[in-house]
Amino acid sequence: MDNEKARAMVLASFIGDALALGPHWIYDPNEIVKRFGRIDGYTDPPPGGYHSGKKAGDFTHYGDQTLVLLRSVSERKRFDLKDFSQKWREMFKNYKGYIDQATAMTIQNFERGMPPEQSGSISNDLAGASRISPVLYIYKDNIEALLSASRAQTAMTHGASITIESAVFFSRLGFQVLHGIEPVNGIKALIQDTALSSELRFLAEKGLNSIEQETLSTILGFGQSCHADEAFPCVVHLIAKYSQDLREALIQSTMAGGDSAGRNMLVGMILGAYLGIKAIPDNWIRELSAIDEINRYLDSI
Repeated sequence: MDNEKARAMVLASFIGDALALGPHWIYDPNEIVKRFGRIDGYTDPPPGGYHSGKKAGDFTHYGDQTLVLLRSVSERKRFDLKDFSQKWREMFKNYKGYIDQATAMTIQNFERGMPPEQSGSISNDLAGASRISPVLYIYKDNIEALLSASRAQTAMTHGASITIESAVFFSRLGFQVLHGIEPVNGIKALIQDTALSSELRFLAEKGLNSIEQETLSTILGFGQSCHADEAFPCVVHLIAKYSQDLREALIQSTMAGGDSAGRNMLVGMILGAYLGIKAIPDNWIRELSAIDEINRYLDSI
């Protein structure tokens, strides 16, 4: 396997989150254009917004959690749910960033004494599945361990079955892409798998069938929100339509507004795994705030 592409997979997932920081959760695309123009680099979040206090090149709370997961698998050399949960809770003790509902509910469940196997909120946001690139990196040659870890890390914070199954879907797709399968062919193969739920099959087909449509109107039509039933087909659309252009996929997703960070992390992961480092603009890597930390963890693994 090409380890350079596995590394690009992780970097592009983090980069996707950072690219979305400025306009994250702005739902009016016209407002995004007015405030930021065409976003082809990192931007500061608006003062008083969800991510105020952060700066261009930083992560949203999604990326921050993913960095904790990467640190955990780097130090443990495997996925360790107990270690991840401890590091996750430690980060949020004095966290200066935004704490969403799924995170707040998970923190409350931990405070009630629930173990990480039972701590997940009822949230169906796709963001719980968006963190999976570190476990895909460490288990890129072990599909059983990968799927087990993907389920467990997602369920720790997001208990809805659609979010957990989404993590499994994109883990399987990423695994296939790392082993030489083109993304659209991988999506088609997963759709044909009888193990896939009828709901996710419908959403994947919906995304795949929109490949010829304009991206902004497609995402507006599917839904810009965090919820997996809206975000999932948007991710499939972006992967399929821009399978040869990681840069444009992330720009188009970011400009469409809403929960662009959740979408971007999965789109970046799959297209990074397929296209490699050469597909990522140099300045996106160089200006990422946590690039040295990420590289250190990846080198350790």
